[in-house]
Amino acid sequence: MSRKDLGARLVGGDDAGATILHVDMDAFFVAVELLERPELVGRPVVVGGAGGRGVVSSASYEARAFGVRSAMPMARALQLCPHAVVLPGRMERYRRASAEVMAVFADFTPLVEPLSIDEAFLDVSGATRLFGSPAEIARRIRAEVHARTGLTCSVGAASTKFVAKLASGKCKPNGMLVVPDAETVPFLHALPVGALWGVGETTERKLRSRGVSTVHELAHTPEHVLERLLGRAMAERLADLAWGRDAREVVVERREKSVSHEQTFEVDVTSHAELEREVRAQADAVGARLRRAGLVASTVAVKLRWANFETVTRQERLERPSSTGLVLFRAAARLLAELHSEGRPVRLIGVRADGLSPAGDATAVTLWDEGGDDDWEAAEQTVDAATARFGRDALRPASLLGRRERRDRGTGLSERPNRPSQGVD
Repeated sequence: MSRKDLGARLVGGDDAGATILHVDMDAFFVAVELLERPELVGRPVVVGGAGGRGVVSSASYEARAFGVRSAMPMARALQLCPHAVVLPGRMERYRRASAEVMAVFADFTPLVEPLSIDEAFLDVSGATRLFGSPAEIARRIRAEVHARTGLTCSVGAASTKFVAKLASGKCKPNGMLVVPDAETVPFLHALPVGALWGVGETTERKLRSRGVSTVHELAHTPEHVLERLLGRAMAERLADLAWGRDAREVVVERREKSVSHEQTFEVDVTSHAELEREVRAQADAVGARLRRAGLVASTVAVKLRWANFETVTRQERLERPSSTGLVLFRAAARLLAELHSEGRPVRLIGVRADGLSPAGDATAVTLWDEGGDDDWEAAEQTVDAATARFGRDALRPASLLGRRERRDRGTGLSERPNRPSQGVD
């Protein structure tokens, strides 16, 4: 059996109904780095920030054997695995690799729903005549991803999204697990109750206090008992999942709900002027990402985390939707002025654009619109072109000249993707 077939399993029965695939790249950031650093293969490698407040973004499976996990403080990771090799993150490189992987998926089916930079759902129900059974398609996708990129992925196949995602997690790394439709309930009922989506530590503790420790036990618990314990909505949802009921379809068009940049400082910042410079840089970066995606934002938000970890957020609605960095910055600067007083130490600052819509839809103009922002938008599009050709430092606002480039020491990356902060697996 070749390496790409290691871990391939079919949970009995006919796989004809297992037409939803969940494909998850293995230790994605680390794996991309190892393509250029083959001498590190087999060693514990961690991608993330190396500073005092650094956080693990991705860890090789050799590092995970020591207990290192994504989102763990780097200091703790190095306590667990002192001989780990720490590499800084390179988000642009990971995006390019992600695009190559997503292109492989599109060769097998147009029904691809990216969940993040390193995972996606695929509906292959219309591809079986051309490429074979769901299990065969899963095998071919894994082989093609490896052939084109040198990276490995794990694939779960099932009749529902929820079970497909569970299956991919069960066969990592570099594996494949197919759960036929007829085997869905037996597969689920053998799992601990904590495997159900939405069951965190608190909910699991409540369930276990009532003697419910497996999905089978939850499925056979009367719903009125679950309602008293968890509330009606949660009880109904968990009962559905426990019996394999998940009507969600693969959604091809997933519009981003927000675009954001955050900065965790190595040393707390008290200077309002320095925070304002950081907000300007973040607003420009958010604007550039909006323009690349063909989107405009109607709301701007600023987040501050104080030295004591308390976090505050304020938002402001724009007069008209925009992707212009200067417009976003003006709103963000006003919000920053409301939130921050000189001298109060700030640990983290972020700018977020919400209320996104396609740029072509933003045609409304206010009655007394001065039109000056259009000139700025054209100027920033010129900056986009220069950046694409010569690098991100080719042009920048004069207010940022001499500004020390701060990569996000919280993640080791220059920007954070819009996903939960657990990192990538």
